[in-house]
Amino acid sequence: MTWDDLDAHLDKVPGTVSAYVGRPDAPPTWARHPDAAHYAASTMKVAVLAALHRAAEAGTLDLDAPVPVVNEFDSAQPGAPRFSCAQHYDNDDAVWDRLGGTASLRWLADRMIVRSSNLATNLVIGHVGLPAVAEVWARTGARTSVTGRGIEDFAAREAGITNTVTAADLAALLGALATGADTPGRLASPAGCAAMLDVLLAQEHREDLAAGLPEGTRIAHKSGWVRGVRHGAGLVLPDDAPPYLITVCTTTDLAGGDDEVEDDACGLLAHISAQVWAARHQL
Repeated sequence: MTWDDLDAHLDKVPGTVSAYVGRPDAPPTWARHPDAAHYAASTMKVAVLAALHRAAEAGTLDLDAPVPVVNEFDSAQPGAPRFSCAQHYDNDDAVWDRLGGTASLRWLADRMIVRSSNLATNLVIGHVGLPAVAEVWARTGARTSVTGRGIEDFAAREAGITNTVTAADLAALLGALATGADTPGRLASPAGCAAMLDVLLAQEHREDLAAGLPEGTRIAHKSGWVRGVRHGAGLVLPDDAPPYLITVCTTTDLAGGDDEVEDDACGLLAHISAQVWAARHQL
């Protein structure tokens, strides 16, 4: 397999397939439409996670203090009524089981990533604020990606306020966590970055990028999907090669609608992941 072969294969896919592959803190080895904007789906939760840890390190939030678990949130659209999440659209009943009670922000952040809980995500956003998430994107040098609203904030969506990502920006975000470097663009302390990677390593949705890796391979990653969209962004940690970044964003006819089509989208990401794994020593 050559990168040209992989590009030729992806040229046949209806829609837009973007990718970024390379070592952290280095130029990409292979990139395809890396700056194309895609609807973010749940990949934006990585930026929310970083915003939360930054607030904890700044002393403005306590990760272990209990907070109310509610289902009513302020819209990003000024003057719009508050909005709520739908449980059937979520991926984690554990958070809903705590509705009316309390949970720690650390636990909510774990559920936001490990099970991709939408309710947990909106709760965390409610405590850190969207400007803090924007600061995360800015510090990583994002040129396009933006988190403009919470999940299921339909009034904001109808007003054109949305969440977007690019493959390059997602790679920069994960790269910042991977290096934990004490630089002007640093997101958190090395310990904070390691803690976030531990959460990403525990993600339970493994049907796309992780499916293209040998069993047991460690990958700190986040998936995202809605109708027409399937993304995966990860830091792969091989035992026999240096770590590498792989982000794939797809807005295609393969990426949603029914189970068979969704399987095709996951299979595409797994195929790309497997090809990159095979080239891991040459990245």
